[in-house]
Amino acid sequence: MSKKLNFLMVLVLVLLVSTSAFASWKGTITLWDAPRWGNEDDDKFHWIKDKIAEFEASHPGVKIELVETPWAELGEKLSVAIAGRAWPDIVPVDISGAINRNHLEQGVVEPLDAFMTSEELEDFFPGALQAYTYHDKLYGIPMSMTVHVMLLNLDHFEEAGVEPPVDGRWTWDEFLEKAKALTFDSDGDGVIDKYGFSTYILQGYYEAWPFFYMDGAEPIVDGKFGFNSPEAISAIQKLVDLKLVHGAAPVEMGSSDVGGTFRALAREGERHVAIQPWNTWAIATVTGEGVNHLPNVMVAEYPSGDAGQPVTVGGAGGWVVMHQRDRQKLDVVVEFAKFLSTTEEQYTFATEYGTFPARKSAEALDPFADKPHMARAAQMVGQAVPLPEHPNWAQIDDRIQAELQLIFAGEKTVEQGMNDAAQQVQRLLR
Repeated sequence: MSKKLNFLMVLVLVLLVSTSAFASWKGTITLWDAPRWGNEDDDKFHWIKDKIAEFEASHPGVKIELVETPWAELGEKLSVAIAGRAWPDIVPVDISGAINRNHLEQGVVEPLDAFMTSEELEDFFPGALQAYTYHDKLYGIPMSMTVHVMLLNLDHFEEAGVEPPVDGRWTWDEFLEKAKALTFDSDGDGVIDKYGFSTYILQGYYEAWPFFYMDGAEPIVDGKFGFNSPEAISAIQKLVDLKLVHGAAPVEMGSSDVGGTFRALAREGERHVAIQPWNTWAIATVTGEGVNHLPNVMVAEYPSGDAGQPVTVGGAGGWVVMHQRDRQKLDVVVEFAKFLSTTEEQYTFATEYGTFPARKSAEALDPFADKPHMARAAQMVGQAVPLPEHPNWAQIDDRIQAELQLIFAGEKTVEQGMNDAAQQVQRLLR
């Protein structure tokens, strides 16, 4: 037998053994996921449960364990798991980010470049890939992109005799005047019961933050805290005055009550706020069926301030694979993550969850052909700025949001609260 033939036989045997080992891996993959859109039973994990069932059926011996985790708790829970070296196999990332740079530097996240072909990478929008790239390595699979938008209850506008903004665009002064005019006593009992605007303040959520950017501020500038700059103080003060001076927002504005805030805009029988900012997932909710259906809604931009241009906060959602000691298991874990991120699934997320596809092929399917509100929101992607990247962002965010809550409650002035935040945050920026 020639040496060449002998070498080829050995190579075939190696490939067969490798393929057999891959095919024979059996075990449990632990997946964390957070609520998505609900079904007829209001099960907000039905999509992932269906995908798990499909994957298990095609991979005998592979079990997917789902751990249902609220978005607001995901980051802290993952940090605790990492500290205890008991992390899951796959975790989701949304606009606020459960994975941060510190996790990448700790080596607890798998780089996925070796698992992605050039053709696959070409199908993703560059901005989506950039959101998951660190030191020229890809640490995740982008699933969707999203921005924050303003949702307007046009029935409230009509009742108050107020014209909505033309093409959904307005300056701060125009926004303020409309918010004031939308605040009134609707039943004649002498008590204000309809308000122009409201939002909430909570760690990991950023619906209010585009207002703080509108005069040209950023939370971190050249490694220093930026929300105590004149531009930030000016912008935050405007929104505080809308509530505390002009009375165009209910007393609960600026609290952490997410559910109550949304119900005040959309819940049938509870609607008393005309304008609120939300992530694009809310568009699908208010334009769908059920008690949160708004029959007459408009999607608008954030008002422009001294910077002259509207700003919103955006991000890229997706899946991250945590470090695997068993490299055969890693192959299957990555296969499952890619299974969740196909063109078809990104199209489903666009039509059902209110996000924008991270894949060009999914966008080419025109998911918003019959969804003009989502098509309008898609026009705002170019206005979006990302959240700051910093290993201590979760702690930084916590301190900023806590001070903002005190400011909107009237317990601190804007300058006092942001200077107090600066003292706490600057230590974390070093």
